[in-house]
Amino acid sequence: MTLKLLVEVSPQELLVSLAELQNHLLGYVKSMSLKCVVDLGIPTAIHRRGGTATLADIATDTKVHPAKLADLQRVMELLSVSGIFSTTAAEDGGAVLYGLTTTCRFLVGWRNLSPMVPFLANPLVVSSFFSMPDWLRSEQAPAGAGSLFELAHGCSQWEMGSKDSEFSSALNNSRAADNQLFLEVIIFDKGRIFRGMNSLVDVGAGKGEGTKIIASAFPRIKCTVMDLPHVVGQDADVTGHDNLQFIAGDMFQSIPSADAVVLKNVLHDWGHDDCVKILQRCKEAIPAKNVGGKVIIIDMVRGSANGDRKISEMEAIQNMYMMYTNGVERDETEWKRIFSDAGFSDNYKIMPVLGPYSVIEIYP
Repeated sequence: MTLKLLVEVSPQELLVSLAELQNHLLGYVKSMSLKCVVDLGIPTAIHRRGGTATLADIATDTKVHPAKLADLQRVMELLSVSGIFSTTAAEDGGAVLYGLTTTCRFLVGWRNLSPMVPFLANPLVVSSFFSMPDWLRSEQAPAGAGSLFELAHGCSQWEMGSKDSEFSSALNNSRAADNQLFLEVIIFDKGRIFRGMNSLVDVGAGKGEGTKIIASAFPRIKCTVMDLPHVVGQDADVTGHDNLQFIAGDMFQSIPSADAVVLKNVLHDWGHDDCVKILQRCKEAIPAKNVGGKVIIIDMVRGSANGDRKISEMEAIQNMYMMYTNGVERDETEWKRIFSDAGFSDNYKIMPVLGPYSVIEIYP
């Protein structure tokens, strides 16, 4: 095949194609390098120096051993050419200055996404994908394995969280960072969705970090966080929030009554039938539409790329990633079918926030 390619395509096309293959084969090196710089605190170190720093500055601030300076330079070079850091040559021919790209700025400062990195690059998550061939060759899920994670580790992600405190912490910290950042964006851009209601239940909201954003912005709304007992725990922090409470429960069994139920990045973890069951419990918890009852879903709606290859790839990667818990990212047609099967009206609203990341309102 290689000899045939030499005849059929130009040397430049051959080189570009080989580079693309190499980038796929070694794509995990970028993820591990990103995890490395986050663990070392390099983005924060650059941020604290005003946005730029030399390699020597970075090594000093993050306690990298002087003997490993050349290795650190390799890490910074990779993450610079791949869009995490920028590089600027000093005018006097001195040391290169590394800076923060827009992408990297998501990892620093107030409400940043850096806690997502240790979870998404966690060995328990990554190793789940080693089982893909066995999973795909099975006509049905192997006994006791309802997802790639279960096939690899013998229990679900949620069960692992209940018995592995380190994994649970990484999972909850990741969810908290995501919830805090995007709920602030949603309140800034789509805050009207919370107006007029007196109460809401944020289901599957972990320690309530995202819910606290809502509670602070809308002090008249009584906010309830509902999650599994081992997640809510005994140390739920309601300091400074008189309108916030925590309840342990199971969303497949029942949900406390409220004007609205919020589901942020919950339904993409579940298949169609489970989503229908969850939404049926939500419908039981809220009043009729004419008195303000609704479910607010914050999740991805695929199909917003409009020809942008980067966005299309991001949607496809996110959808592939969700396979490890047997979850899925959905387009509007798939969402509509779930809403209908759960008994909700066809009069729903999809409000894009950041590309495919959207707010969906559905009504009983």
